Amino acid sequence: MKRRLLFGVLALAAIAVLSGLGSSYRPESKTGPQVERAQLALLTSLPLVFSESFSLEKGGSAALSRLEQNYQVVPIGVANGASLKGRKLLLMAHPRAQPAEALVDLDQWVRGGGLLLLLADPRLEWPSELPLGDRLRPPPMFADTGLLRHWGLSLSPDGLSTQGGCRLSDGGLIARCRIGRGRVTIIADADFLNVEDTDGPGLDLLSRELRGLETR
Repeated sequence: MKRRLLFGVLALAAIAVLSGLGSSYRPESKTGPQVERAQLALLTSLPLVFSESFSLEKGGSAALSRLEQNYQVVPIGVANGASLKGRKLLLMAHPRAQPAEALVDLDQWVRGGGLLLLLADPRLEWPSELPLGDRLRPPPMFADTGLLRHWGLSLSPDGLSTQGGCRLSDGGLIARCRIGRGRVTIIADADFLNVEDTDGPGLDLLSRELRGLETR
């Protein structure tokens, strides 16, 4: 499944170059004038902001560095109404199971116009030195406690399927949905964030899907 996603990313990049679509993308300037970055709320179980040991010396992943080129990243601990109030864009990168009341808040936030990119991996392969069952170790699979079903989706090791209302692509690895006045993109993978190069194709996919949510 994950290999198909990587091949799909590379194929999309090649198509964009060959068709000239890539010319519309302007990479972030590292030397030009600073512009105000939009806020991006981040909820994740993955060691993107801090290492597993929470050491500041090794904290901060390539994925976080890439996100911070475009956004002011604001980590949150739960997707409840208080954390989402006043926010427009949320990245949930293989989050832990959310409380029932938070799922209700999240659904209402999306239906009110929120934009959500959810990485829901059914079989996470992220390496960890923590023992199985450790509360700091990312869960081995995304725990769908009813939210995806509520949006007409189901998740299996083979990817996503829909009962209508969402568009599937990449063989069921990506679903794009309109939920009320909001929009949601779900990717049935999170391991593509485990990279050391901020310019890798996996992080190109991440940036492209976030931009797509903002512009569709």
